[in-house]
Amino acid sequence: MLKVAFGQSKMTKRPTAFVLHLFVYLGFVIINIEMLEIVLDGLMGTHRLFSGLGLLYNFLIASFEWLALGVLLGCVIFLMRRNLIHVKRFFGTEMTSWPKTDANLILLAEIALMTAFLFMNAADYKTQILQQQNTVVGSFPLSAWLTGLLPENIASLHFIERGWWWFHIIGVLAFLNYLPYSKHLHIILAFPNTYFSNLNSKGKFTNMETVTQEVKAMLDPTYTPPVSDEPIRFGAKDVRDLKWKNLLDAYTCTECGRCTAVCPANLTGKLLSPRKIMMDTRDRIVEIGQQIDQEGTYKEDGKSLLDNYITREEIWACTTCNACTEACPVNIDPLEIIVELRRYAVMEESQAPTSINSMFGNVENNGAPWKYAQADRANWREHY
Repeated sequence: MLKVAFGQSKMTKRPTAFVLHLFVYLGFVIINIEMLEIVLDGLMGTHRLFSGLGLLYNFLIASFEWLALGVLLGCVIFLMRRNLIHVKRFFGTEMTSWPKTDANLILLAEIALMTAFLFMNAADYKTQILQQQNTVVGSFPLSAWLTGLLPENIASLHFIERGWWWFHIIGVLAFLNYLPYSKHLHIILAFPNTYFSNLNSKGKFTNMETVTQEVKAMLDPTYTPPVSDEPIRFGAKDVRDLKWKNLLDAYTCTECGRCTAVCPANLTGKLLSPRKIMMDTRDRIVEIGQQIDQEGTYKEDGKSLLDNYITREEIWACTTCNACTEACPVNIDPLEIIVELRRYAVMEESQAPTSINSMFGNVENNGAPWKYAQADRANWREHY
């Protein structure tokens, strides 16, 4: 978690995006320390409550301003990459109008908040100068350049400073309420998601306990599998069959498209998009959650994640190469969901593409995926 989530180690694979995201990430986190003073000043009627820290306080305020500039530049460039340069990975069939609007709203909100912060400081700085204070409280290396845009009247400056103060406070609190409805929820969930991520070797899948019990019973007639009152389900048909970590993955996804950009199936024109797998899973969770909110419990609605959201063509296009999980900055695992949907299709419905059914038949009859007799399995050695 320290390496991947806090350290942003997997972001470095795309250096430009990494540097810009680092500005936004550090700025958003560190500048919000300033919120503590802003709120306390409002509640207590004080002016820059922590100014008693002296030179340290001046250093902090100056650092906040430089970070605010970094956030502004980062968000402006991110907006240009999405809306002017049209970076390919930001587009796709799953990227409908709302995901695009959501991303733009977040960037615009952060630009507005940083602008409010700088103009609030500028108005406060100019007010202190006009009041002919011997020592200006705080250090304002950037907002000082904005003072020329402000009036010379102290009353007007006070009104402007209070206006930006309220805008900043209300904006941050409104943004926090918007988070659960936005892909930006990843700023909170990225940390637990990486903490609970699978650290096993890539491509290593878990054995199903129910299958293990069946195999043991076949190999040992004296073995009695444990009895369970719960119905046995192989794989997953709907989100209720998935693990809680799969659902956390879905809510952590920020729709950056790095997974889809490296997916060999997607690159060769197949229907599969790992990002869509995560977005569809989240949409299905939301649909079920809304029904529970309205009716108090979940009732079968005739829909499922498989078929209604994710098609059979998508799950069988996957090569299980794990490139998507490797590329994800916060260790989201679309492959596990795909494999569980495949398990359901094969083990519950006996439905698989013709090529895979042929392989199953060959394994059963010949002991190998290829169509030749077991007696001929070692013939390849004669050629070497």
